[in-house]
Amino acid sequence: MPDWNTRLVVQVMTGAGAPAETITPIDSFTPTFNTAAEALHSIERTHIGVIYSPRQISFSMTVRAIGGAVGMLTKLALEGTRFSVLLQQQEGDDWAFSSMVLTDCIITSAQPGSATTSGAPSATFSGFSLASTVTQNVDGAEPISVP
Repeated sequence: MPDWNTRLVVQVMTGAGAPAETITPIDSFTPTFNTAAEALHSIERTHIGVIYSPRQISFSMTVRAIGGAVGMLTKLALEGTRFSVLLQQQEGDDWAFSSMVLTDCIITSAQPGSATTSGAPSATFSGFSLASTVTQNVDGAEPISVP
């Protein structure tokens, strides 16, 4: 039975051969996968087919502004640089996946938080990914790619 003492780590990879930078501390990371479908109707019948829209992969992450991660993500956003996000288990095996890679990511919005007298401010970054790969947390499982 899982004890939920594991930790996820989020890393950003900016280029081929470049080392991945760990984003820490991270408050939240929310990937969203959307596969929109619409029913195709006719005068004679209803629901004669389906029209699929392209898949969409978006994400949102909230990062504390106490290290270099917020500056790095802001620079990527301002320059329009594509990057990859690697989300993987750092320890333990309680999660449904062992790793998830979002490739060719672009940040579309950045929302810095206000500075306060107590606690560190945070910034929220939102964007989209052009492709992803997910590896299930099952022995011998093959990665699943989503173009």
